[in-house]
Amino acid sequence: MIDELLSIVDKNDQVIGTRTRSEVHELGLCHRAVHILVFNDQQQLFLQKRSMNKDENPGLWDTSAAGHVDAGESYAMCATREIHEELGIGTDKMLKSLFKLPASEKTGMEFIKVYQCIDNGPFILASDEIEDGNWFSLKDIAERVADNDTRLTDSFKTLWRQFESCNKDLLTE
Repeated sequence: MIDELLSIVDKNDQVIGTRTRSEVHELGLCHRAVHILVFNDQQQLFLQKRSMNKDENPGLWDTSAAGHVDAGESYAMCATREIHEELGIGTDKMLKSLFKLPASEKTGMEFIKVYQCIDNGPFILASDEIEDGNWFSLKDIAERVADNDTRLTDSFKTLWRQFESCNKDLLTE
């Protein structure tokens, strides 16, 4: 597997250099990532169960699709690439930008730009990255995050708490 090149960023998310993915993680450097929340028409969220072959959070449930922003790539370009690579969703799918999380230990030192889209599937899961996937009600997810479910990634729980604070109306319906 080729070690992808990532932009290293400062505390203001400004690019200050480039390193390999393994160096970025080993050294705990700030970098960029995207997470995409894919909802269906029944207001359920698709979550992926990460492959046991992943070096981080193997076998844990995570956002619908996610990935590192490659060096020279924009957040939006990365989001479009990731939903296509991981779920087989067409690159013409409209993505809505929701919010951005600052880099912290909870996010693995990643600035995370979060997007959402509506798609009812079925999906073509990238078997090298995703072991399984399923639809979950927003109520079920909210309860699991509130209970600090250890089967969910920490970054997803952090992201979900921000999503909840921005979407109180949606989650009380």
